[in-house]
Amino acid sequence: MDYQQITVIGAGTMGNGIAHVFLKAGYKVHLVDTNELQINKAIDTIAKNMYRQIAKGVYTPIEKETALKNLTTFSSIAEAVKNAFLVIEAATENADIKLKIFEQIDAHAPAGAILASNTSSISITKIAAVTKRPENVIGMHFMNPVPVMELVEIINGYATDASVTEKIVALTNQLNKVPCVVNDYPGFIANKILMPMINEAIYSLYEGIAGVTSIDSIMKLGMAHPMGPLQLADFIGLDVCLSILQTLQQGFGNNKYAPCPLLVNMVAAGKLGIKSGEGFYVYTAGSKDLVVSKRFAI
Repeated sequence: MDYQQITVIGAGTMGNGIAHVFLKAGYKVHLVDTNELQINKAIDTIAKNMYRQIAKGVYTPIEKETALKNLTTFSSIAEAVKNAFLVIEAATENADIKLKIFEQIDAHAPAGAILASNTSSISITKIAAVTKRPENVIGMHFMNPVPVMELVEIINGYATDASVTEKIVALTNQLNKVPCVVNDYPGFIANKILMPMINEAIYSLYEGIAGVTSIDSIMKLGMAHPMGPLQLADFIGLDVCLSILQTLQQGFGNNKYAPCPLLVNMVAAGKLGIKSGEGFYVYTAGSKDLVVSKRFAI
């Protein structure tokens, strides 16, 4: 087992961000994705983000070149995890997909390796149960964009060993991130609090209480939020917001988490936010203007 090697499963927005921060910290990173186009996009994104850090003076060109040499990509899990001391799953927020991935990781990772999930709402205990090492399974919920956001929500599953938590907290500090340890209940803390707020903002729009701009401006100017809840929902992905709310509703058996019908309809219509080009706002490549969707313009 190589204590300088970590493996990240999934090369999407979160996966490439997680790979980035470990590369910057001097680790060798194995990045896994079955989609070659996604891998190439991830490499390009990591390089671009590192250039931005160079421009800000927090990174040097030599450090960037060294970091990128430490990045190796794979299309299958087995080879990528065989020497890793830490494997972080960053696949799409779908329980069935994550469970299948953890079965594969468990089958091929070294006996002492720690297996982590970047899930934002799915039970770590449930994920750990499909492995033969539940004591070594933990949640590492990074925030988006990973290279910028300081928080990492550390989630203890029912069987997570205290020594594993200590190691992950220490590692998170080493990444210059701030670890916050929570227990394994639906939504953990970040999304248990955030998603009802976003849902309430969507309900306020749905009920005609205020328009998109007013809702977001009130929360930005009145509550000092850097981004309004509707813009944030677009940034997260409306499909992801819907999935998390459904997880909260089912997990707690409480209809206060029931997703707004407007959110359900928008996801069904493929209006997912930034990733689809339209949500509560319309997103045009190369433009930073925040334009409210015609569907909600008043």
